[in-house]
Amino acid sequence: MTNAIEIRELTKCYKDFTLDRVTLSLPSGCIMGLIGENGAGKSTTIKLLLDMISRDSGEIIILGKDNRENFKLTKEDIGVVLDDIGLPEVLNPKQIGKIMRYAFKNWDGETYKAYLKKLGVPEKKKFKELSRGMKMKLGIAIALSHKPKLLILDEPTNGLDPIARDEVVDMFYEFTRDEDHSILISSHIVSDLEKLCDYIAFLHKGRLMLCEEKDVLKDGYRIVGGSSEDIAKIPEKAIIGKKVTPYSVEAIVKRDSIPEGMESSPVDIEQLFIFMVKKEG
Repeated sequence: MTNAIEIRELTKCYKDFTLDRVTLSLPSGCIMGLIGENGAGKSTTIKLLLDMISRDSGEIIILGKDNRENFKLTKEDIGVVLDDIGLPEVLNPKQIGKIMRYAFKNWDGETYKAYLKKLGVPEKKKFKELSRGMKMKLGIAIALSHKPKLLILDEPTNGLDPIARDEVVDMFYEFTRDEDHSILISSHIVSDLEKLCDYIAFLHKGRLMLCEEKDVLKDGYRIVGGSSEDIAKIPEKAIIGKKVTPYSVEAIVKRDSIPEGMESSPVDIEQLFIFMVKKEG
């Protein structure tokens, strides 16, 4: 299987933050969710992928090409939605669609109109008059309307109500039914990513804590509860994180390290991330 994205030892240093030697791969035809708290490095990673900022070291390969060398044609194959949708404030979506005909060689005006209608974006309302949610929907419509092979999305469901989020998630899922299509999506709304993604990557304070197939994560870890003495029976290296109260201990542990006879329950991705971050803290 080829990879849509390959990142190796990617590093970017600021005065008060470092994205530290991040390495991950997104296989073609798959969706990867990039999870992390505010300031974890999600947006920095995406800006580096798009060559919007320069990296200090490391390697980025997108759709088979280094993202700093002869990348102009490759960008035609990438649909992008950033947290801040930067479009001319005085133009309406209909006018913006006409401009996009000149920005993308594969622009499909009819597809664009269909997405605007499906997402309920008013064609003749100025961009500055649109709500944050409507601006995000417009960005998604643009990203999907020039036949991209890869979507890179930074908090694309931010500002959307639950019904609209569900609809957008379904559209992304439909996009990857083509095995040549892939998505990298960052979000702090973990429930959206858990439903949508094949792979999950955890960023925390600029470090990649974990990158794995979602099903492997969910199958490989369980929640156990009991007294401190009960939890002490589990090897410390098998404990991802734990929450201690005066009355009991709750821990997320590797499934194959749970002592025989100890009860456990399934874990979701949000719980796994929270427990891992608490352990780091």
